[in-house]
Amino acid sequence: MDKAYLEEKLAELPLYFYGYIDPKTLEFSGRIRYICSTECPMYGKTWACPPGVGEVDRCKEICTGYDNCLMIGTIAEVRDIADIDETLSTRPAHEEITNTVREFFREQGVEPYVLSTEACAICENCAYLEGKPCRHPDRMHPCVESHGINLIPTLEENGLEFQYGENVVTWYSLLFFN
Repeated sequence: MDKAYLEEKLAELPLYFYGYIDPKTLEFSGRIRYICSTECPMYGKTWACPPGVGEVDRCKEICTGYDNCLMIGTIAEVRDIADIDETLSTRPAHEEITNTVREFFREQGVEPYVLSTEACAICENCAYLEGKPCRHPDRMHPCVESHGINLIPTLEENGLEFQYGENVVTWYSLLFFN
Protein backbone atom coordinates (compact mmCIF):
# COMPACT_ATOMS: atom_id res chain seq x y z
CA MET A 1 0.00 0.00 0.00
CA ASP A 2 1.19 3.50 -0.84
CA LYS A 3 1.17 5.38 2.48
CA ALA A 4 2.24 8.62 0.77
CA TYR A 5 -0.89 8.47 -1.41
CA LEU A 6 -3.01 7.68 1.63
CA GLU A 7 -1.57 10.60 3.58
CA GLU A 8 -2.13 12.92 0.62
CA LYS A 9 -5.79 11.90 0.60
CA LEU A 10 -6.08 12.17 4.41
CA ALA A 11 -4.76 15.74 4.24
CA GLU A 12 -7.83 16.65 2.18
CA LEU A 13 -10.19 15.65 5.00
CA PRO A 14 -11.24 17.64 8.09
CA LEU A 15 -9.33 15.37 10.46
CA TYR A 16 -8.25 16.52 13.90
CA PHE A 17 -5.67 13.74 13.95
CA TYR A 18 -4.38 10.78 12.02
CA GLY A 19 -1.50 8.52 12.86
CA TYR A 20 -0.25 4.99 12.62
CA ILE A 21 -0.19 2.82 15.71
CA ASP A 22 0.99 -0.70 16.37
CA PRO A 23 -2.10 -2.84 17.05
CA LYS A 24 -0.15 -4.79 19.65
CA THR A 25 0.16 -1.66 21.79
CA LEU A 26 -3.61 -1.30 22.20
CA GLU A 27 -5.07 -2.02 25.62
CA PHE A 28 -7.91 -4.54 25.61
CA SER A 29 -10.05 -4.93 28.70
CA GLY A 30 -13.30 -6.59 29.63
CA ARG A 31 -14.09 -3.64 31.88
CA ILE A 32 -14.62 -1.48 28.77
CA ARG A 33 -17.35 -3.92 27.78
CA TYR A 34 -19.09 -3.33 31.11
CA ILE A 35 -20.41 -0.03 29.76
CA CYS A 36 -21.77 -1.83 26.71
CA SER A 37 -23.60 -4.43 28.76
CA THR A 38 -24.96 -2.08 31.42
CA GLU A 39 -25.58 1.24 29.68
CA CYS A 40 -25.88 0.81 25.92
CA PRO A 41 -29.36 0.13 24.54
CA MET A 42 -27.81 -1.63 21.51
CA TYR A 43 -26.17 -4.40 23.56
CA GLY A 44 -27.25 -7.77 22.16
CA LYS A 45 -29.16 -6.22 19.26
CA THR A 46 -26.65 -5.95 16.41
CA TRP A 47 -23.65 -7.70 14.88
CA ALA A 48 -21.63 -4.54 15.56
CA CYS A 49 -22.05 -4.82 19.33
CA PRO A 50 -21.33 -7.38 22.02
CA PRO A 51 -21.98 -10.19 22.26
CA GLY A 52 -22.30 -10.33 18.45
CA VAL A 53 -18.70 -9.18 17.87
CA GLY A 54 -17.35 -12.01 20.04
CA GLU A 55 -15.49 -12.14 23.33
CA VAL A 56 -12.81 -9.53 24.07
CA ASP A 57 -10.03 -12.13 23.69
CA ARG A 58 -11.30 -12.99 20.20
CA CYS A 59 -11.56 -9.29 19.29
CA LYS A 60 -7.99 -8.76 20.51
CA GLU A 61 -6.83 -11.70 18.40
CA ILE A 62 -8.45 -10.19 15.31
CA CYS A 63 -7.03 -6.69 15.84
CA THR A 64 -3.52 -7.77 16.80
CA GLY A 65 -3.46 -10.10 13.81
CA TYR A 66 -2.96 -7.02 11.64
CA ASP A 67 0.45 -5.42 11.16
CA ASN A 68 -0.75 -1.81 11.12
CA CYS A 69 -3.50 0.45 12.35
CA LEU A 70 -4.45 3.92 11.22
CA MET A 71 -6.19 5.96 13.91
CA ILE A 72 -8.23 8.93 12.72
CA GLY A 73 -9.97 11.54 14.82
CA THR A 74 -12.48 14.29 14.18
CA ILE A 75 -13.92 16.98 16.37
CA ALA A 76 -17.28 18.73 16.37
CA GLU A 77 -18.55 21.66 18.39
CA VAL A 78 -21.88 21.51 20.19
CA ARG A 79 -23.81 24.06 22.24
CA ASP A 80 -24.12 21.75 25.24
CA ILE A 81 -21.89 18.69 25.66
CA ALA A 82 -24.36 17.32 28.24
CA ASP A 83 -27.11 17.18 25.59
CA ILE A 84 -26.64 13.59 24.42
CA ASP A 85 -28.92 14.03 21.40
CA GLU A 86 -26.94 17.02 20.16
CA THR A 87 -23.67 15.24 20.86
CA LEU A 88 -24.74 12.09 19.00
CA SER A 89 -25.99 14.18 16.07
CA THR A 90 -22.33 14.91 15.26
CA ARG A 91 -21.48 11.23 14.84
CA PRO A 92 -22.72 10.74 11.23
CA ALA A 93 -20.18 13.26 9.91
CA HIS A 94 -17.38 11.26 11.54
CA GLU A 95 -18.77 8.02 10.14
CA GLU A 96 -18.85 9.52 6.66
CA ILE A 97 -15.17 10.44 6.98
CA THR A 98 -14.38 6.94 8.28
CA ASN A 99 -16.11 5.43 5.25
CA THR A 100 -14.18 7.78 2.95
CA VAL A 101 -10.89 6.67 4.49
CA ARG A 102 -11.94 3.03 4.14
CA GLU A 103 -12.48 3.70 0.42
CA PHE A 104 -8.93 5.15 0.15
CA PHE A 105 -7.68 1.76 1.34
CA ARG A 106 -9.96 -0.14 -1.03
CA GLU A 107 -8.75 1.97 -3.97
CA GLN A 108 -5.34 0.43 -3.30
CA GLY A 109 -6.66 -3.14 -3.01
CA VAL A 110 -6.49 -3.20 0.80
CA GLU A 111 -9.52 -4.22 2.83
CA PRO A 112 -9.17 -2.69 6.30
CA TYR A 113 -10.86 -3.98 9.43
CA VAL A 114 -12.69 -0.88 10.67
CA LEU A 115 -13.76 0.01 14.18
CA SER A 116 -15.51 3.28 14.72
CA THR A 117 -18.28 4.87 16.77
CA GLU A 118 -21.37 3.08 15.60
CA ALA A 119 -23.59 0.41 16.94
CA CYS A 120 -24.44 0.11 13.21
CA ALA A 121 -27.61 1.59 11.79
CA ILE A 122 -27.44 0.34 8.21
CA CYS A 123 -30.49 -1.89 8.51
CA GLU A 124 -33.74 -0.96 10.19
CA ASN A 125 -33.78 -4.42 11.79
CA CYS A 126 -30.44 -6.15 12.25
CA ALA A 127 -30.17 -9.76 11.10
CA TYR A 128 -28.58 -10.51 14.48
CA LEU A 129 -32.02 -10.47 16.08
CA GLU A 130 -33.18 -13.01 13.50
CA GLY A 131 -30.19 -15.29 14.10
CA LYS A 132 -28.94 -14.63 10.57
CA PRO A 133 -25.57 -13.35 9.28
CA CYS A 134 -24.96 -9.64 8.79
CA ARG A 135 -26.51 -8.43 5.53
CA HIS A 136 -23.76 -5.84 4.93
CA PRO A 137 -20.45 -7.05 6.40
CA ASP A 138 -18.60 -4.93 3.81
CA ARG A 139 -20.22 -1.74 5.16
CA MET A 140 -20.72 -2.46 8.86
CA HIS A 141 -18.05 -1.60 11.35
CA PRO A 142 -18.32 -2.14 15.10
CA CYS A 143 -17.49 0.52 17.63
CA VAL A 144 -14.05 0.62 19.24
CA GLU A 145 -15.46 -0.08 22.71
CA SER A 146 -17.29 -3.20 21.51
CA HIS A 147 -13.85 -4.81 21.15
CA GLY A 148 -12.86 -3.88 24.69
CA ILE A 149 -10.30 -1.32 23.51
CA ASN A 150 -9.36 1.38 25.99
CA LEU A 151 -8.24 4.23 23.71
CA ILE A 152 -7.16 6.57 26.53
CA PRO A 153 -3.56 5.23 26.81
CA THR A 154 -3.13 5.38 23.02
CA LEU A 155 -4.43 8.93 22.91
CA GLU A 156 -2.10 9.95 25.72
CA GLU A 157 0.88 8.37 23.95
CA ASN A 158 0.06 10.51 20.91
CA GLY A 159 -0.43 13.70 22.94
CA LEU A 160 -4.17 13.72 22.29
CA GLU A 161 -7.07 14.43 24.59
CA PHE A 162 -10.24 12.41 24.85
CA GLN A 163 -12.00 15.56 26.01
CA TYR A 164 -10.75 18.21 23.61
CA GLY A 165 -12.72 21.07 25.13
CA GLU A 166 -15.80 22.03 27.07
CA ASN A 167 -18.30 21.79 24.21
CA VAL A 168 -16.24 19.81 21.72
CA VAL A 169 -16.98 16.20 20.84
CA THR A 170 -14.09 13.96 19.81
CA TRP A 171 -14.63 10.87 17.67
CA TYR A 172 -12.00 8.26 16.80
CA SER A 173 -11.84 5.34 14.38
CA LEU A 174 -9.30 2.57 13.94
CA LEU A 175 -8.55 1.02 10.55
CA PHE A 176 -6.46 -2.15 10.81
CA PHE A 177 -4.55 -3.36 7.76
CA ASN A 178 -1.65 -5.44 6.50
